[in-house]
Amino acid sequence: MVEAGAALLPSERRTVATLAVVYAARMFGLFLLLPVLALHVGSLPGGTPLIAGLAIGAYGLAQACLQIPFGAWSDRLGRRPLIVAGLLLHIGGSALGYFAASAWALVVARVVQGLGAVSGPVLALLADRTRAASRTRAMAFIGISIGASFVVSLVAGPLLAGAIGVSGIFALIGGLGLVALLLVVFALRPEAAQAARGPRPNWRVALTRSLAPHYAGIFVLHLSLTATFIAVPHALYDLHGIATADHWRSYLAVFVVSLVLTVPLLLWSERSQRPGRVVIVGGLLLVTAQIAMALMQADLRALGVALALYFGAFNFLEARLPATLAEAAREESRGAAMGVFSTCQFAGAFAGGLAGGALQGSAAGIPGVFLLAGLAVGAWLMLAAGPESRRIRAIDDVPGTSRRLQ
Repeated sequence: MVEAGAALLPSERRTVATLAVVYAARMFGLFLLLPVLALHVGSLPGGTPLIAGLAIGAYGLAQACLQIPFGAWSDRLGRRPLIVAGLLLHIGGSALGYFAASAWALVVARVVQGLGAVSGPVLALLADRTRAASRTRAMAFIGISIGASFVVSLVAGPLLAGAIGVSGIFALIGGLGLVALLLVVFALRPEAAQAARGPRPNWRVALTRSLAPHYAGIFVLHLSLTATFIAVPHALYDLHGIATADHWRSYLAVFVVSLVLTVPLLLWSERSQRPGRVVIVGGLLLVTAQIAMALMQADLRALGVALALYFGAFNFLEARLPATLAEAAREESRGAAMGVFSTCQFAGAFAGGLAGGALQGSAAGIPGVFLLAGLAVGAWLMLAAGPESRRIRAIDDVPGTSRRLQ
């Protein structure tokens, strides 16, 4: 029997710390540019609102296109070589962004940055080098690093743009990528030779019905995140008169409070013999938070509580979903599965931005954006609850099993 909630071993802690830095460095760079890139593109020769939108979206589009190939190639060539190649592209794109003298040059820089689609190989390597009992805890570091990067970037992006300029931010992003590259090269032990790893199947084996709820989960999770943070800034400014420069205070407070929910959910999922149920609970909390934001946005205190509930559930699911996928996917196709997973993550963010922006400018307004996100999560819960219910019934049909699992 696998020990539930096992502490990370020293070798696992080293792997988790290294890969968390790799993941966070890339996400931090992406988030840093979000609040400042559009205005910067508009100041460059050839800059128009359309080109500014293209520069912002080019990174995500390139990521979505390359996640599956990078994941599948990591199954065949090894995780570390693909992570190194991806980080080199990330650094190269950052250098192009630093020297970009026109709007179209900046679009090219963002495409090159996005070509370094290492999310799938990073998550697959983390799963490869952690035990099932400690995998959720390991994934939690990745998930929390994403949330922390998001909050810190909301504070640091405009401040850094004023101090060193957007070109300086590109240089900083490249420097963080270089640090991540050195860690991968010198802190991670080499992988087994291809002959020792054995033959790898076609990446299409990752496209199975049993894995669909995992892919749908990360899609709606990031759809809800992007849509929510289209509406929340408007609610804080338009309804409560909080200056945009002061929004970071609200986000930081909400994120810190949300950990009070995230940590117990993670511990519960580690110790539970039915972790799928905990995922369902996390999804229900997410829906509850979205409905609360839609109905009580005019009350600042209620909005803050709902946001804390949202972030608590989001951070938990951000950690748990890749862990459950790693357990469900076959080891020999884990990289491909994580590539599909990461593609759905970026596609969800794109869909949330598109739909959230359209609703924000319609008669539905801010409540419509929150309700859209809640409906998307609710639809995923219906998909995910079916396999979980069948699994529980199968366990309960075995004589004595239910009693032992209590």
